[in-house]
Amino acid sequence: MIVIHHNAACGTSRNVLEIIRASGADPVVIDYLAEGWTRPQLLALLAAADLTPRQALRTSKSPAAELGLLEEGVTDAQILEAMLAHPVLVNRPIVASPKGVRLCRPSQAVLGLLERLPAGPLLSDCSPSA
Repeated sequence: MIVIHHNAACGTSRNVLEIIRASGADPVVIDYLAEGWTRPQLLALLAAADLTPRQALRTSKSPAAELGLLEEGVTDAQILEAMLAHPVLVNRPIVASPKGVRLCRPSQAVLGLLERLPAGPLLSDCSPSA
């Protein structure tokens, strides 16, 4: 089973979802902006993807700067709390499969998580909404 934590407004997330489906998989799609994160869920995803909260922080097109999260001295614990309160702060898409968990930016990063590769050509990450 493949799970994608997806934002339909994000070009990269849409590309990754299309690549997964083109590989023949039928992923579970989680709209994390609508559903939010639980602390255990987010901690487990970050640990499995070998990411710190700071590494997973979406800094563009998010309230990260307004919330002061880009300032020196902000801890991972503070960033995690902000991510729980503001799901948009988590960079996307995060994909989990039997092969692992990965933040799939660029889109092609998902290929290592798939059982079968899709027929090409693959999509690019040049969408202005990415």
